Amino acid sequence: MSAPTRPGLALSALLLAPLAPLAVAPAAAQPADTILSNGKLVTLDAKSSIAQAIAVADGRILAVGDNATIARLAGPHTRRIDLHGRTVIPGLIDSHIHGIRAGLFTTSEVNWIGTRSIAEAMARLTQAAKGQPQDHWLIVAGGWSENQFAEHRLPTQAEIAAAAPGHPIYIQHFYDSVLLSPAGMASLHIAADTDIPGKGHLENTPDGRPSGWISGNVPAITGMFDKLPVPTEAQSLSGTIEFFHDMNRLGVTGIDDPGGFNITAASYRPLFQIWHEGKLTMRVRFSMFAQRRGHELEDYKASLGVMPMGFGDDMLRFNGIGENVDWAMYNNDHPNDAAKAEYRAIAEWAASNGLTLTQHWYMNTAVDSLLDIFEEVNKTHPIAPLRWSIAHLNDASDATLARMKKLGVGWTLQDATYFDGERMKDEIGADAMRRVPPMVSAAKMGVVIGGGTDAHRVNSYNPFSSLQWMLDGLTVGGMKTRDAAELPSREQALRFYTLGSAWFSFDDAKRGSLEPGKQADLAVLDQDYMSVPTERIGRTQSVLTMLGGKIVYEAK
Repeated sequence: MSAPTRPGLALSALLLAPLAPLAVAPAAAQPADTILSNGKLVTLDAKSSIAQAIAVADGRILAVGDNATIARLAGPHTRRIDLHGRTVIPGLIDSHIHGIRAGLFTTSEVNWIGTRSIAEAMARLTQAAKGQPQDHWLIVAGGWSENQFAEHRLPTQAEIAAAAPGHPIYIQHFYDSVLLSPAGMASLHIAADTDIPGKGHLENTPDGRPSGWISGNVPAITGMFDKLPVPTEAQSLSGTIEFFHDMNRLGVTGIDDPGGFNITAASYRPLFQIWHEGKLTMRVRFSMFAQRRGHELEDYKASLGVMPMGFGDDMLRFNGIGENVDWAMYNNDHPNDAAKAEYRAIAEWAASNGLTLTQHWYMNTAVDSLLDIFEEVNKTHPIAPLRWSIAHLNDASDATLARMKKLGVGWTLQDATYFDGERMKDEIGADAMRRVPPMVSAAKMGVVIGGGTDAHRVNSYNPFSSLQWMLDGLTVGGMKTRDAAELPSREQALRFYTLGSAWFSFDDAKRGSLEPGKQADLAVLDQDYMSVPTERIGRTQSVLTMLGGKIVYEAK
């Protein structure tokens, strides 16, 4: 791991310095550390080139080309890897994922990703309970939907209690509801609505008995999670390593993390320790998420005094503020003048200090309020060089996209409708769903798009599930959403998830494609993403993932 960049170094110096000239001839002057040959390399260069081989030296790509040309770059100690025809892609970059939080809880949570029935989900609870004491919590914190189950319904309290008798169990469904086992309700002392944070409400069965389900708004659900036992620092440390390794298995080599609920400043200690020890297997870019309502600007100013924009190195770097920039404008479809004035003060301060900003905005409703502020700030502090972005914005209108393009504001796009498309269709109608999200339209207009998942509370962190969803527009339950006009090509979708995502952290000149001089971040796939039937793309995994020329994942 290289030494952290000294605090206060200008962002332009950190991220926009030109790459050193690449010396590939004569080969003896700089032999390759590693050569991968006999493959299908999807380079994503300007010509959409497909190559056979790639040479890596000192963590960067030395050359890409045909087998014979690349073979001449070998030296006596070059490691040679025969790809046997396998497809190689640039390492995937999730432009919006709560990966730091996911890592904290990996060892203490049960994962329902990929389960296809309630019985299969219950079996995972049963397996997780084996050998554990009776008071051991079983927690499913998200990343699933009832639409993935053959039964197309939510599990019941009786089912989870039978799967792990006597255990306290917590099941979170997006940010709208939580299911507790009887032992879980007893452990958290939940007996009435007054025992639930925020505006939470105990649901009853048709015959009037408590169902175990608690419904509520975001403060209620996040407040419920805060009642759960906190993993030890050792668990969070090992969980972070485990989570990043599992993402390496899926070909991911970088994430942009926007912070999130249920984490504090102390939550970043495991990540910083792994970075300090040189054990990161992922390039992490992180933003500061507003935690204290009414103290947002105060907290930003205090923190940025010791952690300026661009603090870090190529493995871990601070990348501004968001996705909750200000509580008054978070999930607010009708912000009043006071809320907008509060947000504008923060946005102006961020722009004047050269900070990147990313803003959560779920639907197109009232996004004009946000863009009005961006345009006002832009008059005195141009924001295009700062690469501000909007996350989610699932039903963005053409007018919204045109305003974003004019401002130089990017769009981090997640597969929200993969799990939640049925509900969204009921909410906005079948006609509107035919262009949700309008990714092809946005790309044609020149809006920069980054692929991502928003995992793991609301979606799976599997990038290939997201890529499949981009290409076919189907929900996990098989419902069709987008028309063909909004289905990108395979290469275009892959560009969203690589070069597009790299743009948001000023890294598109360093990574995101397989070109000489760029960081050697790549994934060798177990099937050909470019030709395998679309319905199989979601099952893709990496058999070999490299980060800076080092193997960070290798299949058994």
